[in-house]
Formats: sequence, structure tokens, C-alpha cells
Amino acid sequence: MSPTRGEQAANLWPKVSREGEEARGMASAGDDRRPKYQRIADTLREAIRSGEYGPGDRLPGENDLMATHGVARMTARQALSVLRDEGVAEARKGAGVFVREFRPLRRRGIQRLAQQQWGNGKSIWAVDIEDRSLEVDRVAVSEEVAPEGVAAVLELADGEAVCVRRRRFVLDGKPVLLATSYLSAALVAGSAITQEDTGKGGTYARLGELGHGPVHFREEIRSRMPSKGEADQLGMAAGTPVIVICRTAFTAEGRAIEVNEMKLDAASYVLEYDFDA
Repeated sequence: MSPTRGEQAANLWPKVSREGEEARGMASAGDDRRPKYQRIADTLREAIRSGEYGPGDRLPGENDLMATHGVARMTARQALSVLRDEGVAEARKGAGVFVREFRPLRRRGIQRLAQQQWGNGKSIWAVDIEDRSLEVDRVAVSEEVAPEGVAAVLELADGEAVCVRRRRFVLDGKPVLLATSYLSAALVAGSAITQEDTGKGGTYARLGELGHGPVHFREEIRSRMPSKGEADQLGMAAGTPVIVICRTAFTAEGRAIEVNEMKLDAASYVLEYDFDA
């Protein structure tokens, strides 16, 4: 059975507790100082959440918002711009502003790195994408002098080389992630890690074959605005930040063997961490 419009809309948003929704609603109702464009954007956002507007539907245009809310064109334009900047809506030249059809990727930060994934020849992406289409459309592998910060983490000598793997990941036809991995060039020399296609299980499976399989990971997460190059490569809407995740992989002896800096389109991801207390 095809999902209802309300179910489709629900896929666009993380679930929020009823208490949190009620609290936010009370704050909004009593906050008369919010700009008019923000209140209009909130109204449209709630209409999308409720399923009144589903993925691919056209939102009310500037003229419609002006008439409905009694505001100037600039105010209506700002309201629609808020939704575009959040990644909720997208503008189509000559047609209007529409609810985004792309369903955000739920990145399961713990399950995806389990050894049963890459250790059994599976991609760590398999946990996240389910039946969706993932493509690595750009791969570049090179040997370079290790950047200072990377050299420090990998405990490399000054001027020592690293194998650098740069990739762009495209989900359902949309670029969502840029990743750059750094590994000791001496450690991975002659292995498939130095090739564009690392084979089943990817880099971590190959490290395991070399006797340096990772058993522990650390991820540091921050957010910032993208550079022009990052925004262009990811096809990001203006005003959308990137999520930067820096992952370090360690062996059982505590040796850092890989540093991987990932830049995610914030509008394309939900970060999920599921663990026991």
C-alpha cells in the first residue's frame, strides 16, 4: 500500500515528543516579538508536518501569502526563504517553491561501524541506505605529505606521506557527502586501499587483512557554513550548513590508523545514535 501524504510528510522530520511540541507551541503563541516572516514560515512548516503539503507539492506563492497574511512582498519572500534555507523546500525557476521530495538519510552512527558489517564484506553504508540507491561518483586516491594535524594523530614523522582517499557520495541522485580519508602510506602500500575500488568491506576490511583492523572509533562532530567549493559539490541551497564529522579509527593496541573527515549536507541527514545506558 502506498504511504499516505501524512506518512510521507512524517518521513521528512525527526520525531519530537508531544511535550516538546506543546511547549514550543505555547512559546510561539505568546511571543509577539517574532518577525512576521518567521510566523508565516512556522505556519507553512506545520502544514508540511501535518501532511497538508506533501513531498513535491507547491507551496503558496508570494502573492498568496501577501493576501492571506496581509504582508508586504518582501515579508512573504523572506518566509519562503526560511524554508529553503532549512532544506525543507526548494525553488524551481519559473514554477514556484515546492516541498522537497528528497528523504533525509538516517545515519546510524554506531551500528554502521560494527565489525559484523565490514568484517563480513558489507559496506558500512548498508545499515543506513536500506533499499535506496547509493553511488560513489567521484574517487581520487593520491599520496601526499601528511597535513600537520593528521600527522600528529597518526603519529607520523615530519614529511611522512599519507595515502589520501577523496570521495563524493550520491544518494538517490543527490550528492550528500564528501569524505577524505588519511592513512599512513607505508602502512597501506601495495594494498587495495591505494586503489579506487577497495573491494568488499572497504578500507576497514583491507586493514584487517593487513593485521591492523580497527576495533575502536572516535567521532567528533561540529557544524559550520560550507565553503563555496563544498556547496557547489554538494549542490546545497544557500544558507544550509554542513555537518563536519572527523572519525579516527584505532587498532586494539590503541594505534590510530585512519583519520576520515566527512562533510555532510545538513539538510540531507538525521544523525542517530542508539546505545544502552
